[in-house]
Amino acid sequence: MAPLAGALAVVGVGVAVALAKGQLERRADRTKGDPRGRPRNRRPALLPGEPYAEGLRRVILGQLDLAVELIERYPAESGERTVHETRKALKRLRALLVLLRAELGAKRYTRENAALRDCGRRLAGARDAEVMLGTLDSLIRRDPSHFMRSAAVRTLRAQLLAERDAAAAHAIHDARVRSEVAIELRAVRARVVRWELRERGFRLLAPGLEGIYKRGRGRMRIARRRAAAEPPGKERRRGKRSRRARKDKRARQGQSVEALHVWRKRVKELRYAVETLDRGGKAYRPLRRVARRADRLGEMLGEEHDLALLEARVRDKRSRAFAGERKVRKRLLALIAARRRKLRRRALREGERLYRRPPRRFVRRVKRAR
Repeated sequence: MAPLAGALAVVGVGVAVALAKGQLERRADRTKGDPRGRPRNRRPALLPGEPYAEGLRRVILGQLDLAVELIERYPAESGERTVHETRKALKRLRALLVLLRAELGAKRYTRENAALRDCGRRLAGARDAEVMLGTLDSLIRRDPSHFMRSAAVRTLRAQLLAERDAAAAHAIHDARVRSEVAIELRAVRARVVRWELRERGFRLLAPGLEGIYKRGRGRMRIARRRAAAEPPGKERRRGKRSRRARKDKRARQGQSVEALHVWRKRVKELRYAVETLDRGGKAYRPLRRVARRADRLGEMLGEEHDLALLEARVRDKRSRAFAGERKVRKRLLALIAARRRKLRRRALREGERLYRRPPRRFVRRVKRAR
C-alpha cells in the first residue's frame, strides 16, 4: 500500500501543478513586468488620437521586440511560459498583417507572414507537448477514482512528460534555435521600419477587418457542417462493412477536428485585431465585448483541439500504454468524447452570437466605435 500511496501523491501533485500552470498560461494576456526587470507585455493597442498607420506600426514593432526579449533575455526561466508568450506575440503579429494586407500588397504580406509562421513552428513542439500533458491531468482530476490508480495512465503521463521535456530542450532551451528565431524576427523588424504606410484613417484597415470577420464566419459554417456529419454511436466490430464504416467515421471525425482547429485560428485573428483597435474608454466597450466573446470561444475550441490530440494519442496502439487496461482506456475515451461534444455545442452557440452580423455591418459597427 505504501508504494501505491506514494504514486497517488505524486500524480496528485502533478495534476495540481499542471492545472495551475495551464490556467496561468491561458489567461496571461495582460501580464505586466515584475520588479526583477522582466519585459513588460506592451499594451498591443492604438493610443487615443494616434493615427492608424503610425499606431499599427508601433504595435507591430512592440510585439516583435517583446518576442525577441522573451527568447534572448529569459531562456533560463519558465520554458513553457516563454514559449507560450512568444507564440502568442507571433500570432498577434500575423493577425495585424492580415489587417494590413490590402496596404502591404500580396508579395510583402506573403513574405512576412511566412517568416512569422516559420518562427512559431520552431517553438510549437514544446507548447503542444505541454498542453497535452495538462489536458490529461485535467481529465484525471475529473475522475480520480478511475485514473489515479491506473498504471496505464501513469505510464502515459510519464511518456508525455518525457516528450514535453525533450521538446522544450529542443526549442526554448536550445541556444541555436533561439538565436535563429531571434535573427529572423530582427530581420522582420528591420523591414517593418521601412514600410511606407499611407495614412488613410479607418480605410487603411477596413478591408482587412472585413476579411478577418468574413473568413471566421465562413469557417464557423464549415465547422458546423462537419460536426453535424460526424456519425453518432458505435459501429459494429466485425465484418468488412463495419471496418469500412469505422474508417469512414474516423475520416469524418478528422475533418471535423481540422475544421474546428482552422476556425479557432480565425477566431483568434478577430480577437487580436479588435483588441488592437481598442483605444480605451466607454466608446470602445462594444469592441471589448467582441474581444471577450472571441477569447471565450477561442478557449473552448482550444480545449476541444487539445482533447482531440489526446484522444488520438490514447487510441494509438503503438504507445502500448493501455495494453493491459482496456477498461481504463475505454473509460478515458468516453470521458474525452463527452467533454468534446459539450465543448462543440457551446462553441457553436457562442459562434452564432459572435458572427451574427454580416461582415460589412460588423465593420461599420467597429467604425462607429472609434
